[in-house]
Amino acid sequence: MAKITDNGIIAIPGKHSVNQTVETLKSILQAKGVKLFALIDHSGEAEKVGMKMRPTKLLIFGNPKAGTPVMLAAPTIAIDLPLKILIGEDNQGKVWISYDSPIYLQERHRLPQELLQDIAVVETLAAKAAE
Repeated sequence: MAKITDNGIIAIPGKHSVNQTVETLKSILQAKGVKLFALIDHSGEAEKVGMKMRPTKLLIFGNPKAGTPVMLAAPTIAIDLPLKILIGEDNQGKVWISYDSPIYLQERHRLPQELLQDIAVVETLAAKAAE
């Protein structure tokens, strides 16, 4: 069951650990020819400064062939692109896969309907990573 917040974030439950889910998503991105721009290990960075944080990692990814027309049509969407998926563990040990709702981004940046599909791919990627 997805959690939908009033700030445009959708979170779906994962079935595996944060690290396993990250590896799954990386494999999916590679197989689809989507560029992984960055993998930010928030919990790992917290540990380096002596702080504890539940496992939390952010993947930033995209495809310039799809993203460039989106940014040309709605230039402010560049603040929200490339696409991102956050994979984190809550206080009960449950893994959540979170991302910005494509509809939220469309409305926020007045993206034309015909380009929605270019950012909606994040939903499919998150769902596959959750399996």
